[in-house]
Amino acid sequence: MLKTTYDIPKMDCPSEERIIRMKLENFPEIKQLKFDLENRRLEVIHTADNPEIEKALESLNFGAQKVKSEKISGNEVESDHGQQKKLLLMVLLINFIFFVLEITTGIISKSMGLIADSLDMLADATVYMLSLWAVGASLARKKKVAMLSGYFQLLLAFLGMVEVIRRFFGHGETPNYKIMIIVAFFALLANVLSLYILQKSKSNEAHMKASMIFTSNDIIINTGVIAAGILVMLTRSKYPDLIIGAIIFVLVVQGAFRILKLAK
Repeated sequence: MLKTTYDIPKMDCPSEERIIRMKLENFPEIKQLKFDLENRRLEVIHTADNPEIEKALESLNFGAQKVKSEKISGNEVESDHGQQKKLLLMVLLINFIFFVLEITTGIISKSMGLIADSLDMLADATVYMLSLWAVGASLARKKKVAMLSGYFQLLLAFLGMVEVIRRFFGHGETPNYKIMIIVAFFALLANVLSLYILQKSKSNEAHMKASMIFTSNDIIINTGVIAAGILVMLTRSKYPDLIIGAIIFVLVVQGAFRILKLAK
């Protein structure tokens, strides 16, 4: 049995983890993947050396670099897939519930920041769903779902950007900053809870002992929406909301292209 360690600088949130799992799941020699998101590191436990594994990681453009490869005993392979499936389902539900909450309140409050953040939640929920869907499903079916999900996110992000531009140059109303701040704060708590759940699922692995919950892009985005809400309150201007909305839509588009790349 072999253990190969990779540094992956751009792997900084659960979405990248799920994408990597999907990319590597078709290698029969891989027995387990151990993720250390805090330190951007991946350990691949496999039965035989295969250079295609490294090529697959490099194709994701996350900056993957091989650190070392060593022989290990077979009893180091842990079997905790059932627990991880259960916890992944919990994270999926959290993300989907807040997608519905944020897009609803975003429309009511006329906040593009909340609407964009809801799509980011949808992007994460989609990747979790695809990971769970892979269990017992054919590769062709999973790739079809991935492609439909990616195009759906691109469509929503495109419509969102069009609306941002229309409001930026038009006479759009100033959003309700109170709803923005409150809902974004609870979304931030939801993301912290999601990260805690994912961290908990790896708490028995040697390289993930009692580490602090890492700061992810999702939490930065939530904080950005809160900051935009505060700026709207102070300036009585619509522009802070539109700017943060545009930034998040760009991130959603990047995530959608990653999912589409997997569907090829």
